[in-house]
Amino acid sequence: MKGLSVSICSDSFLSDAECDAVIELRHEMHREPELSNAEWKTQQRILAVLQQFGVKGAKSFHNTGLYLDIEGRASGPKRAIALRGDIDALPIQETRDDLLYCSQVAGVMHACGHDVHSSIALGAALALHRLRDNFAGKVRVFFQPAEEAEPLGGRTVQDEKLLDGFDGAVGFHVSPGIPAGMFGAQEGAVTKSADQFKLTITGKMAHGASPHNGIDAITITAAFVNEVQKVVSREMPPDDGAVVTIGTIHGGEATNIICPSVVIEGTIRTASSERRALLSQRVREVAEGVAAMHRGRAVCDIRMGEPAVVNDPEMVKRFQQLVHDTAGRDAFFRGKRPLAGSDDFGFYAACVPSIYFWLGTGEPGNESFVHTPTFGVSDELIVPTAVLTVRYILDLMKSR
Repeated sequence: MKGLSVSICSDSFLSDAECDAVIELRHEMHREPELSNAEWKTQQRILAVLQQFGVKGAKSFHNTGLYLDIEGRASGPKRAIALRGDIDALPIQETRDDLLYCSQVAGVMHACGHDVHSSIALGAALALHRLRDNFAGKVRVFFQPAEEAEPLGGRTVQDEKLLDGFDGAVGFHVSPGIPAGMFGAQEGAVTKSADQFKLTITGKMAHGASPHNGIDAITITAAFVNEVQKVVSREMPPDDGAVVTIGTIHGGEATNIICPSVVIEGTIRTASSERRALLSQRVREVAEGVAAMHRGRAVCDIRMGEPAVVNDPEMVKRFQQLVHDTAGRDAFFRGKRPLAGSDDFGFYAACVPSIYFWLGTGEPGNESFVHTPTFGVSDELIVPTAVLTVRYILDLMKSR
């Protein structure tokens, strides 16, 4: 498997029993996935494995999440680093029939690799607990719920100030677009912010044969759908990656009635924190302006979601060097990944310098991308990635 170093696998920092427990957690999570904000069994499974290996002191947050502080016992500068592994699944029906641990829950599966993420975080926690005589400072490991849906677990980390006093945070994500066993990271924004809007357009009901007696909310809606795209194509820089997507339109009761009200919902995304507020403002202004032009009214409610994940340049450089030193230069993916989705690790990155690296998972049989019913990741990648993560955190604990 390209990129996986023999030295990483053999010097794993984990006992055979711990490796088995980490893989078994992955299988159990995959067999019995839980949706955002309902990860009660997952929380208890993780807690049970920690207790099995004598790791105590885990605390709950966001109801279904856990975080664990591992205090170093060595002398030296005391830095604090956080590690995030998300734990929730998606409302997708798995169609893989080649896995012994395929989902047993109808309509729910780990289609975004969070079972892999949390297993990697568990392996790192077990290893760092054993290695606590080798570092000073503190590592906080988050098993974070609700990355996929509101209320977001990452927002709770920010709101409850769970990163106060920390020097950095480490997150990661599987990537089928990168060959299995390779790792990647790049400076700057690596995801987009994700804000939601709900637009209510109000007109006036009339008979369908007499439209002049009413104000057609559907006509206003059609104008808005066309005009709002010009905000992206004519007001945002091409490299911004801005997106305004109309996801739902609901309105109208009959073919012969002028529709008096339409509700539109959609998402607003950008990689630029500077233009994030401007983009939302312009969506609201276009809605209100189009409605007024057609003698109607528009009320736009915007719900702020996760910010973009922005990688710290120095943390990226240190990660790249570590991959070179431990897995070889060919193990670092040098291509640029296009900005696509969002991740509530953006809340972590908004609090402290952070890195969000990619674990390559693409290989024959596991080519499907995330959020699809055939997505999959090999077990073989989990322990080596946990070990690389431990090495990286230990490197970050050293002041430079």
